[in-house]
Amino acid sequence: MRRGFNGLSALVTDRLGEDLKSGALFVFSNRRHTRIKILCFDGTGIWLLTKRLEVGTFAWPQNLSPETTKLKLTPQALAMLTDGVDLRGAKLRPWYERE
Repeated sequence: MRRGFNGLSALVTDRLGEDLKSGALFVFSNRRHTRIKILCFDGTGIWLLTKRLEVGTFAWPQNLSPETTKLKLTPQALAMLTDGVDLRGAKLRPWYERE
Protein backbone atom coordinates (compact mmCIF):
# COMPACT_ATOMS: atom_id res chain seq x y z
CA MET A 1 0.00 0.00 0.00
CA ARG A 2 2.92 2.33 -0.68
CA ARG A 3 1.60 3.56 -4.00
CA GLY A 4 0.19 7.03 -4.28
CA PHE A 5 -1.60 8.95 -7.01
CA ASN A 6 0.86 8.20 -9.81
CA GLY A 7 1.43 4.53 -8.98
CA LEU A 8 -2.26 3.71 -8.64
CA SER A 9 -3.12 5.71 -11.77
CA ALA A 10 -0.56 3.68 -13.70
CA LEU A 11 -2.09 0.44 -12.36
CA VAL A 12 -5.54 1.53 -13.54
CA THR A 13 -4.41 2.34 -17.07
CA ASP A 14 -1.68 -0.25 -17.65
CA ARG A 15 -2.74 -3.35 -15.73
CA LEU A 16 -6.52 -2.95 -15.63
CA GLY A 17 -6.81 -1.28 -19.03
CA GLU A 18 -9.34 1.25 -17.72
CA ASP A 19 -9.67 5.01 -18.18
CA LEU A 20 -9.20 6.82 -14.89
CA LYS A 21 -11.43 9.67 -16.14
CA SER A 22 -14.39 7.33 -16.76
CA GLY A 23 -16.02 8.28 -13.46
CA ALA A 24 -15.52 4.86 -11.88
CA LEU A 25 -14.03 4.30 -8.45
CA PHE A 26 -11.00 2.02 -8.30
CA VAL A 27 -10.56 0.19 -4.99
CA PHE A 28 -7.28 -1.42 -3.92
CA SER A 29 -6.49 -3.50 -0.84
CA ASN A 30 -3.33 -4.70 0.84
CA ARG A 31 -2.64 -8.44 1.23
CA ARG A 32 -3.89 -8.59 4.81
CA HIS A 33 -7.06 -6.67 3.89
CA THR A 34 -6.58 -4.20 6.72
CA ARG A 35 -6.32 -1.17 4.41
CA ILE A 36 -8.09 0.01 1.29
CA LYS A 37 -7.42 2.89 -1.08
CA ILE A 38 -10.05 4.32 -3.41
CA LEU A 39 -8.94 6.28 -6.47
CA CYS A 40 -11.36 8.45 -8.44
CA PHE A 41 -11.34 11.40 -10.83
CA ASP A 42 -13.97 14.11 -10.22
CA GLY A 43 -13.41 16.16 -13.37
CA THR A 44 -10.88 18.54 -11.84
CA GLY A 45 -8.42 16.20 -10.16
CA ILE A 46 -7.75 12.80 -8.62
CA TRP A 47 -9.06 11.84 -5.19
CA LEU A 48 -7.23 9.24 -3.12
CA LEU A 49 -9.21 8.01 -0.12
CA THR A 50 -7.64 5.67 2.43
CA LYS A 51 -9.12 3.64 5.28
CA ARG A 52 -7.06 1.65 7.77
CA LEU A 53 -8.78 -0.69 10.21
CA GLU A 54 -7.49 -0.69 13.77
CA VAL A 55 -9.04 -4.12 14.46
CA GLY A 56 -10.17 -6.83 12.03
CA THR A 57 -10.07 -7.05 8.26
CA PHE A 58 -12.20 -6.12 5.27
CA ALA A 59 -14.19 -9.06 3.88
CA TRP A 60 -12.80 -8.71 0.37
CA PRO A 61 -14.91 -10.50 -2.28
CA GLN A 62 -13.32 -13.52 -3.94
CA ASN A 63 -12.59 -13.46 -7.67
CA LEU A 64 -14.46 -15.86 -9.90
CA SER A 65 -11.23 -17.17 -11.43
CA PRO A 66 -7.55 -16.86 -10.46
CA GLU A 67 -6.63 -14.89 -13.58
CA THR A 68 -9.24 -12.20 -12.93
CA THR A 69 -7.58 -8.89 -12.01
CA LYS A 70 -10.68 -6.77 -11.59
CA LEU A 71 -14.06 -7.18 -9.98
CA LYS A 72 -17.06 -4.92 -10.51
CA LEU A 73 -18.92 -3.87 -7.37
CA THR A 74 -22.23 -2.04 -7.12
CA PRO A 75 -22.28 1.12 -5.00
CA GLN A 76 -24.24 -0.82 -2.36
CA ALA A 77 -21.60 -3.57 -2.26
CA LEU A 78 -18.82 -1.01 -1.87
CA ALA A 79 -20.72 0.61 1.00
CA MET A 80 -21.15 -2.77 2.69
CA LEU A 81 -17.45 -3.59 2.17
CA THR A 82 -16.32 -0.35 3.82
CA ASP A 83 -18.89 -0.77 6.62
CA GLY A 84 -17.63 -4.24 7.54
CA VAL A 85 -20.29 -6.49 6.03
CA ASP A 86 -18.96 -9.88 4.88
CA LEU A 87 -19.96 -10.15 1.20
CA ARG A 88 -18.73 -13.74 0.84
CA GLY A 89 -21.67 -15.29 2.67
CA ALA A 90 -24.29 -12.73 1.76
CA LYS A 91 -27.19 -13.77 -0.43
CA LEU A 92 -29.23 -11.50 -2.67
CA ARG A 93 -32.99 -11.60 -2.31
CA PRO A 94 -35.00 -12.62 -5.39
CA TRP A 95 -36.35 -9.08 -5.83
CA TYR A 96 -32.88 -7.48 -5.98
CA GLU A 97 -31.96 -6.37 -9.50
CA ARG A 98 -28.43 -6.83 -10.81
CA GLU A 99 -26.80 -5.57 -13.98
